[in-house]
Amino acid sequence: MDGYDKHAFEPFAVTVDLAVFTIRGGALHVLLVERGQEPYAGRWALPGGFVRPDESAESAARRELGEETGLTDVSGLHLEQLRTYSEPGRDPRMRVVSVAFAALLPHAPGAHGGSDAAQARWTPYDSARKLAFDHDRILADARERVGAKLEYTCLATAFCPPEFTLGELQQVYETVWGTVLDRPNFRRKVLATPGFVEAVPGAARLTGGRGKPAALYRAGTAATLHPPLLRPTSEGRPA
Repeated sequence: MDGYDKHAFEPFAVTVDLAVFTIRGGALHVLLVERGQEPYAGRWALPGGFVRPDESAESAARRELGEETGLTDVSGLHLEQLRTYSEPGRDPRMRVVSVAFAALLPHAPGAHGGSDAAQARWTPYDSARKLAFDHDRILADARERVGAKLEYTCLATAFCPPEFTLGELQQVYETVWGTVLDRPNFRRKVLATPGFVEAVPGAARLTGGRGKPAALYRAGTAATLHPPLLRPTSEGRPA
């Protein structure tokens, strides 16, 4: 490395931002924090922060999630990298490149502020607007990624508890896609897809009403769906 001058290049910082989704009361919710410091003090934002020199982006994402929201022991958390946001001027402090993550939780544990976040709360996705930095764009990109991946992967089960009914699984698709699915058709497609779900022998759950208990399932061994489970078009037909 003789002759290499690391000071010949303009320094910049690397941060992580997390779009954390869950379903509460039949609606898609996202975890937001109120910024306690400038810039954008008092504005709502996605949880996140600076990557330390001794950690990876994913390690930083998990650390920041715990520090800013109190979610330190999150069972069932699905975390995946979304994309990198590097536009100049996206942070007024300095040149900052952010590695964004999408995260899914099957339940919504209580959250509270910490570190440089004044408070944290679960917010309906449709009410999460005018966020700090470019977080509106990151959140919209994360929602689109999750919706698209429901079509060709088994990601929907990450929103469900370890054992779930097919009705609960259908609610995930309807909530994320913002559409109503035909129940018999959905059930037929799910059960006909190898490895999507596995029946829990002898297990059932009352789901309301006077009908018989609904059978319980767990996530299967497959990672992708063959054939894909496509969302309906505006005319109500599969895409």
